Amino acid sequence: MYNTEQQHIESIYLDNASTSFPKPKSVPDAVYSYIIGVGVNINRGIYSTAHSAADMVFECREMLKTFFNADDCRNVVFTQNITQSLNIILKGLLKPGDHIICSAMEHNAVMRPLRQLEKIGIQFSRIPCTTDGRLLTDEVEGLLRPNTKAVVMLHASNVCGTVMPAEEIGAFCQRHRLKFILDTAQTAGVIPVDMQKMNIDALCFTGHKSLLGPQGIGGFIIKNSMVGDIDPILSGGTGSISHTEDIPDFMPDRFEPGTMNLPGIAGLKAGLEFITEQGISNIRTHEAALTAQFIDGVRKIPHLRVVGIEDTEGRTGTVSITTDVTDLAQLAFILDSHYGIQTRVGLHCAPNAHKTLGTYPSGTIRFSFGIFNKEHQIENALTALKEVLRQWK
Repeated sequence: MYNTEQQHIESIYLDNASTSFPKPKSVPDAVYSYIIGVGVNINRGIYSTAHSAADMVFECREMLKTFFNADDCRNVVFTQNITQSLNIILKGLLKPGDHIICSAMEHNAVMRPLRQLEKIGIQFSRIPCTTDGRLLTDEVEGLLRPNTKAVVMLHASNVCGTVMPAEEIGAFCQRHRLKFILDTAQTAGVIPVDMQKMNIDALCFTGHKSLLGPQGIGGFIIKNSMVGDIDPILSGGTGSISHTEDIPDFMPDRFEPGTMNLPGIAGLKAGLEFITEQGISNIRTHEAALTAQFIDGVRKIPHLRVVGIEDTEGRTGTVSITTDVTDLAQLAFILDSHYGIQTRVGLHCAPNAHKTLGTYPSGTIRFSFGIFNKEHQIENALTALKEVLRQWK
């Protein structure tokens, strides 16, 4: 019988693709220190604490510029999250009559804005993918139209972890004079992303996943050539050129109206510092080892199947599995309630990805590993899966 004494077991968090947890201690410390020690706004005061806050924000912009090898730290724009960033880029760039290309694996953070834009005369086409989520790059050329303006693509699937060939697609966009928009929600902080090398025109990021920051902070970075191409979809006070009611035409003020999430930026800065200290390659190696351990274990459990790539090459530490012997939601519930193992079950806000992978409409149960997970936690999860499935076999 499976474990019925939850109060005596370790809580094992395996949902890092949703948000990383726990955070490095320096992250909540930075948020708390900002709130109690600084606490003020930027661009609105000339007192010393306002200057201190502005310095912290500038330093975070500089870190992000270096982290992603961007053109200019002034082109680092802070938003609430990557969904807001993608909306600003897509809705500000595309006009009726335009066409854009995306992948068949996109998250709804891309697909819902594109569906909205479709209603005003903007068209999109999807690059097909294989049943393990790999992009069929030979199909991209055939999707081009005279009115194609851009390619938007996730860097890795939030469903099955498959990494997309961003550098290859960036080169394709450069050859055809298209804008390349990359969604780094699942890779920033664990897989290197280089805007110059990958020819990325607009990079969207979120702070609360592998960048190890708090929820409620994200952003985007654009090349200098993109600044005038994107119409701001949000406007308001910026603390700059207050004598006019027009939106500033300079960066980053053009896209940063209203009060910013300054405690969140402080936490994000601490997360970036932690990643820099640890080394992104070391983080990647650790998560890949846990992924290999889990996939190898799942292969040995009858009635379980890994969805997507079945090794560690070309994937992140996100692994979806499915079974034909029980309801996935019931399995996830028992893993949590009896073993303390926290996962995610369902369609993961990416219905077309599941159609591509052959897991629609039931979805998958998703295990996603982070820097603070340990080998014994993976082993405990595998043992729990064996015990639970044994009851239904």
